[in-house]
Amino acid sequence: MTETFSYRCITFYRSFVAYTSRRLQELGLSFGVLFLLVYVGKHPDCTQGELTQALELDWGYCQRSVVKLVEDGFLLRERKGRAYHLALSEKGREAFDLSHHFFSEWDGQVMSTLDDEERETLFSLLRKVKIKEGTDPCTKPF
Repeated sequence: MTETFSYRCITFYRSFVAYTSRRLQELGLSFGVLFLLVYVGKHPDCTQGELTQALELDWGYCQRSVVKLVEDGFLLRERKGRAYHLALSEKGREAFDLSHHFFSEWDGQVMSTLDDEERETLFSLLRKVKIKEGTDPCTKPF
């Protein structure tokens, strides 16, 4: 049977989740809230509605996750008019910065067998097959 791109993506995803989950536990975070934290870090002062819509999350799940992140000291939530606006707390900023470090560590481990030219070729090809332009809010550079 021929290997598919989707199968390779899933195996990388599972490896990334396992690695990142172990590292996030050290901070008191779960993988499930990682992208909320990353999104707020990249879009300070966003509203909960913007977060929910951008990450295509269920409103209830997003609400519960934001409340937990606020209670745990990772997010700040301020009511402005009719909407709550979100920002990273100091603890949240540290977690955001460390998550970027975790991403780089995992990349280094996974791609350790590739030389610089092979890495550039891989990224070039991945950019070529990327998801529709502008539909992934988490890919904005750090």
